[in-house]
Amino acid sequence: MTAGPDQSQQTGDPLPPDAPPRHWEADVLLRDGGTAHIRPITPDDAGLLVEFYARVSDRSKYYRFFSPMPNLSDRDVTRFTHVDHVSRVALVLTLQGRMIAVGRYDVVRPGEAEVAFLVEDEHQGRGIAQLLLEHLAQAGRERGVEKFLAEVLPDNARMIQTFREAGYRIASEYDDGVLCLEFPIDATDTAIGVMQGREHRAEAASIEHFFRPRSVAIIGASRRQDTIGQTLVRNLVMGDYTGRVFAVNPSAQAVSGLPAYESVGEIPGPVDVAIVAVPADAVQDVVLDCAAKGVRGLVVISSGFAESGEEGRRRQRRLVGLSRSYGLRLIGPNCLGIINTDPNVSINASLSRVMPPRGRAGFFCQSGALGSAILETVQNRGLGLSTFVSAGNRADVSGNDLLQYWEEDDSTEVVLLYLESIGNPRKFSRIARRVSLRKPIIAVRSGRTTQGVPMGHAVRKIAAPPEAVDAMFRQAGVIQVDTLEEMFDVAQLVAHQPLPRGRRVAIVGNSDALGLLAADAAAAVGLVVNRSVALGAEAGAEDFEDALDAAIDDPDIDAVVAVYIPPLNVSGEQVANVLAAIGEQSDKPLVSTFLGVEGVPELLRVPDVAGSTAGRGSVPSYPAVEAAVRALARVVEYAVWLRTPDGAPPDPADVDGTTARDLVLRRLGDTPGGVELSRDDVTALLGAYGIELWPAREVTNADEAVAAGAEFGWDVVLKATAHHLRERPDLAHVWRNIDTEVQMRDAWASLTALVPVDVAGFVVQRTAPPGVPITVRSIEDPLFGPVVSFGISGPMTELLGDRAYRIPPLGSRDAAAMVREVRSSPMLFGYRGAELVDTGEIERLIMRVAQMQNDLPQISALELGLVLAGAEGASVLTASARLEQVADARSDWFVRRMPTQAGDTLPS
Repeated sequence: MTAGPDQSQQTGDPLPPDAPPRHWEADVLLRDGGTAHIRPITPDDAGLLVEFYARVSDRSKYYRFFSPMPNLSDRDVTRFTHVDHVSRVALVLTLQGRMIAVGRYDVVRPGEAEVAFLVEDEHQGRGIAQLLLEHLAQAGRERGVEKFLAEVLPDNARMIQTFREAGYRIASEYDDGVLCLEFPIDATDTAIGVMQGREHRAEAASIEHFFRPRSVAIIGASRRQDTIGQTLVRNLVMGDYTGRVFAVNPSAQAVSGLPAYESVGEIPGPVDVAIVAVPADAVQDVVLDCAAKGVRGLVVISSGFAESGEEGRRRQRRLVGLSRSYGLRLIGPNCLGIINTDPNVSINASLSRVMPPRGRAGFFCQSGALGSAILETVQNRGLGLSTFVSAGNRADVSGNDLLQYWEEDDSTEVVLLYLESIGNPRKFSRIARRVSLRKPIIAVRSGRTTQGVPMGHAVRKIAAPPEAVDAMFRQAGVIQVDTLEEMFDVAQLVAHQPLPRGRRVAIVGNSDALGLLAADAAAAVGLVVNRSVALGAEAGAEDFEDALDAAIDDPDIDAVVAVYIPPLNVSGEQVANVLAAIGEQSDKPLVSTFLGVEGVPELLRVPDVAGSTAGRGSVPSYPAVEAAVRALARVVEYAVWLRTPDGAPPDPADVDGTTARDLVLRRLGDTPGGVELSRDDVTALLGAYGIELWPAREVTNADEAVAAGAEFGWDVVLKATAHHLRERPDLAHVWRNIDTEVQMRDAWASLTALVPVDVAGFVVQRTAPPGVPITVRSIEDPLFGPVVSFGISGPMTELLGDRAYRIPPLGSRDAAAMVREVRSSPMLFGYRGAELVDTGEIERLIMRVAQMQNDLPQISALELGLVLAGAEGASVLTASARLEQVADARSDWFVRRMPTQAGDTLPS
């Protein structure tokens, strides 16, 4: 796969190379789910380049250079491997230590560069040219390149398709029998969408290899009972796996009736997945054997890696680097394993003796110890799973990868996540927002309060507060719960019952006491009880049927809670039949407290055509009505999120992004170590995004204060702006209603007696219209990227942490929710007879700040410190902003790259 000759062939001696940015190097995932490594070319690559070129077909060489070029001369090799990483950039893709592709651009005139590729024939069709184009475009944007040019022979259909499918606006014309293409490389929404679509397909394909292998090798299979190797063999065989199982044990002739092989390489036929249970220091040799055999994925059960200390962390980094450099994906290490209950596969490649029943839920967890308990709970509740993954130390495959797979998996309708850490919350938020629109995601996140993570999980520090993480989950539509028990409570509801249309519930039961508990519980979690039917202790099946039918037929009811505690010596089977029949037919959710049983009792199950033990329409039961109501409330919140349109983002027409970006880059160019913007710069920056900062004059003496008051036409305030002063709850730093010179001099004398002039930072401003004081803030988090927050100003709200958070980009739904979810929000909506505030203007300010932070990662912190929101708008009185240089300004938003672990050195 190639594109035409590059201008570097006409250049003279190569420029001495400078060091390229470190983030230009990354592990990447190819279209078929395999891995490779991308990096800038170096002069040391001369030998690799010659070997690579020798393997490329003559046809591909002709497409690349438009003429027969069977060999590279020494001058060619030098020219191609010596670049300056500025006007001449070349990236290579390596696999198993070999170069398999090279892409480059050469600047031909300011802002324009010619781009070209060459991909080894054996690896064409794997999406490599598309990856190289993404990474070259990002490198070009960082170096000031605005447009790419390419010349392609008309019959080079694959390369033409690569350019046309990239998401850029392509212009083309023919010149002397050659197709000339040119396109701007700005990161448009279309181009980013194309990139994310490819990322989704590649990551889903990589997980598909694990869940549907045709053959599995157990490396470390053992004949001894009660060993990990023996357990893995037994679980695979006894679980009725439909593929072939191979045992690898150099010390045995056979294991559990299976012939044993000395190494993976000796196994006849292909091996798709290897389950590794050997000592940690032997795992690297296993990786090399598996790579030579063509294995696609590794499940490393072995412990002794990052969870064991510093040496283990180094061992884990080497394992990940080696696996990826040889094209393998890795689950683990220190994991429980994987399960797929599909009868066409039926694979239990885990240490769990429990093969869960077939069901609709996909489950991802990180703890191997908890994994076994989770599977037993699933079985006891009759929930059923489609697939299960215990990722252990989560060194490579993560929850994000599983979300990509489950989004398209028809057998998975519900996603369950037990998260002990989040390696890339920015990506998780993006994927989860999309998946939640199709399938409910239920998540438990440990360490929510302490922000702690288990040993073995390499994550970077999150600067945003824990509340921002919770907000990210809500914003993405994720149903976040506090415990595993609550996760299963919610899961059995969404797996078997329809979603509610709203918050209105009916309670039908034969216990007055439990009915009252249910009503109290509903009120506590925001549900509205529109109907409560007490049938009495002796109520029978017909009584329940009539009451339930009436509740479900009521247009003012969205969900029904049934409570049945049978009298002595009564089985309740007839009532169960009624509940099951109504649950199967109803288009409204029905939950129950039936005999105090937990899960989906046999009596309440509906057969599933897919073979699940509890099908769609089965009525979940909870041991306590509070649990039933709490689960229902969680699902109601998800249903409301699902049915509330996101709303359009702010109109970019009145945003001058170029002016803002130029200001930021100019100030950072002057002070690359970071700078606190002056008030004039903050005014200009906000103005570019349609936010007007209330005029103010800095003053250092009484005469200047008097002059400023006269300039404003009086009716002004004098106030100190030092941060430690403006946070004072008594507002002693502000003097209002100044209308004359005498009043101003009096105010000056009083305030300077309180605080020295050189500390206070006095300003004079016109008196703003009255309103509720609010603040809008944003930061650039190392992991999240942009984070925006909103709150009512004041010491009490600050002390109570009463702020709302969101992750940009924001739509109008997110901004409206932020304004309303702070506990002090009644102050904006006529509290105790006050005027209603223009909340629409507050939402506009939030969206503008979010858009600015999203557009400009160099803004490390921005604060609209005091905004007075009134009935007819909002006045922004104070604002501040700090800029910091960002070496890798969210480049992972614009190119596909696999995450590295904290402290990693990238593999070569």
